Amino acid sequence: MTGWRHSSLSRSRLSRSPSARAVRVLCTAVAGAALLLPALTGCGVGPLGGPSGAKEPVTVMTWAPIGTDATNRPGMPALAKAYARWVNASGGIDGHELRVLTCNERNDAASAAQCARRAVKAKAVAVVGSYSQHGREFMAPLEAANIPYLGGYGITEEEFSSYVSYPVNGGQATLLAGNGRQLARDCPHTALVRPDTTTGDDLPDLIDSGLAAARRGPAADIRAPENATSYTERAEEARTRAGDGGCVTAVLGDRTETFFDSYRRLPDDGRTLRVSSVLGSVGQALVDRTGGRNGPFEGAYLTGWYPVASDPAWQPMRDVIGEYAFGDDDIDPADQGAQTTWIAYTALKSVIESMNTGRITSGGLADALDRGARVDTGGLTPPLRWRYEDMLGTPGFPRIVNGDVTFQVVRQGRLVTQRAGFVDVSGTLGGTTAR
Repeated sequence: MTGWRHSSLSRSRLSRSPSARAVRVLCTAVAGAALLLPALTGCGVGPLGGPSGAKEPVTVMTWAPIGTDATNRPGMPALAKAYARWVNASGGIDGHELRVLTCNERNDAASAAQCARRAVKAKAVAVVGSYSQHGREFMAPLEAANIPYLGGYGITEEEFSSYVSYPVNGGQATLLAGNGRQLARDCPHTALVRPDTTTGDDLPDLIDSGLAAARRGPAADIRAPENATSYTERAEEARTRAGDGGCVTAVLGDRTETFFDSYRRLPDDGRTLRVSSVLGSVGQALVDRTGGRNGPFEGAYLTGWYPVASDPAWQPMRDVIGEYAFGDDDIDPADQGAQTTWIAYTALKSVIESMNTGRITSGGLADALDRGARVDTGGLTPPLRWRYEDMLGTPGFPRIVNGDVTFQVVRQGRLVTQRAGFVDVSGTLGGTTAR
């Protein structure tokens, strides 16, 4: 698993230098004159439009792990395909046909790099709404080809440091800091169960920053194998270290279900503890299949990036799934992966429409993003922009532009809002540093 360590800050600074920005501006300017200057193909430009001035198709890629022993996100590429069917049925994006390529990232570094190389070979103008834990491996080919990584899931350092990355949420950093804030009010002590991996090594500092904001002590750090089939020993340790009236929060991706199955099988010791997690590790589907209101998650606190799945702001996505997903069971509208993909494609559509050109290139798209194309997601996030001045500049996560999270709770077996609106944890993140 790739952690927060491998920074692309040097590339990020380079991209903001006058010479690098001038290259982007030149590439964009050349696009309009490509008919007269066909030799300037290094910028990835060609004749404006197709035959008779028709706007050219736009090719993008979405990748995610499917069918692996760890975390899987099949709903993300499935939603990307449904989105393309929907938008093309309405004439495309500003007249451009949207072509979506998908790739199984397999939770594997080599496969992640292979997906990125496929995107480069296919001349994709962006990688949109994707999931991978292997940021170092997939970001390098994208940086070399200047292909924007728009709206990644937010699980690697590179997504918040690489100059070609344009995140739509605050990633694991905001989820963990937010989870600490959410638990601090009711939990005198907290035990965090997290993966014994490089990425997992950064989670304690993040949740501790949220706990510290409410003057709570640090969480007990309990490391767990990422692909175990039972977590009885970790569950016992977590319960012991949380103490009476404390909280146990687990962030293990798809293995979170396995952990809480072990946890609920522990003999009753008479103490009352609250369980917690973050959206993405726990969701409505997991609550349903573990017993709903009678299951282990009743009363659980959950931190997410976006409004609850029942919020009316998600209705456009639900309509597209209902009409254009053709009954694809991989797409769960309550899953944060699918939700992130929807928001990422919403951003892609908005930015392309703002460009108003017959040919979309990766360089042109990156330039539009850098110059401040503004994206309204219909209340699913704050308005998004990726100018340098819009970035929080948080140590370790400099490219975060959205520091908001939501607090949710399971009541009567349903995920509902615990606190109305968004909670801005960007100030909390300012007190953390990547290890």
